[in-house]
Amino acid sequence: MTTTLLRTTDELHARARTGRRAVVMTMGALHEGHATLVRTAREIAGPDGEVVVTVFVNPLQFGKGEDLDRYPRTLEADLKVAEQAGADVVFAPAVDEVYPGGEPQVRVSAGPMGERLEGASRPGHFDGMLTVVAKLLHLTRPDVALYGQKDAQQLALIRRMARDLNFGVEIVGVPTVREADGLALSSRNRYLSPQERRTALALSRALFAGRDRHAAQEALAARAREVPATHARAEALSAIGESRAAADAHAVAKASPGGPAAVRAAARAVLDEAARLDPPLELDYLALVDPSDFTEIGAGFTGEAVLAVAARVGTTRLIDNLPLTFGAAS
Repeated sequence: MTTTLLRTTDELHARARTGRRAVVMTMGALHEGHATLVRTAREIAGPDGEVVVTVFVNPLQFGKGEDLDRYPRTLEADLKVAEQAGADVVFAPAVDEVYPGGEPQVRVSAGPMGERLEGASRPGHFDGMLTVVAKLLHLTRPDVALYGQKDAQQLALIRRMARDLNFGVEIVGVPTVREADGLALSSRNRYLSPQERRTALALSRALFAGRDRHAAQEALAARAREVPATHARAEALSAIGESRAAADAHAVAKASPGGPAAVRAAARAVLDEAARLDPPLELDYLALVDPSDFTEIGAGFTGEAVLAVAARVGTTRLIDNLPLTFGAAS
């Protein structure tokens, strides 16, 4: 398959369409995470459909002092990655093609969710992101659009925009792709020195620590629910040397099913240790949130949640997250 490079909307609209069109939006500097998105899009579109990869570094979502100027532009390499992953088209418009009248006066507002976590750290970022996503959805006219779950808050906001504003496009989230050492794939990883990369691994280690603590607590809670905590049960378990495990299981289940506070504490311990490394990890936030609105979850929460972290190592800011499910069926 040969991937076609298009620079203008007119060229894209002139293409004959058959089957479903699946779009993957990127800012270029494509890596295996993007390739996974493209391959997933290829599966969804099928042999008769079309996969379009957009490459556009959006100036609206970079704040003052952020890395717009040094953000990598590697279009020739991007074309190769897109082609190998199965893309039909790479749509790489210039800034004046997307914003022909200069920066748009009318923009999409991310609302309250866009002011939390990433939005608090990067004011205006999500308004700029949603504005360009809205424009690219109109320009590419897809049936389905795919985004990585590594940018969990971005994905949640795009889903909300598509639903609230009736975009009529299916939004698909694709799981985060990680390098062998656990670091989530990102175009910004290339900025890290070897020493900075070692420190940056604390992000994924913290998430895994929180996940493991959560899994242990859920297993204990499930065990405690299997049989009522009676004297007879304690005696029976004691006979096989498991009285302490039974007591622990009952205590965990009774006190805090799933234990969000303990999950946060487990992750925080890893991040606190990384803050003492050379170079240090400078934590921006650690949060355990409801993905519907990105507010912190409480002790009684049940359902899907996201454990999210953002930090700076040297001059590079990185984000990561893991999905967790709280409260197994009783």
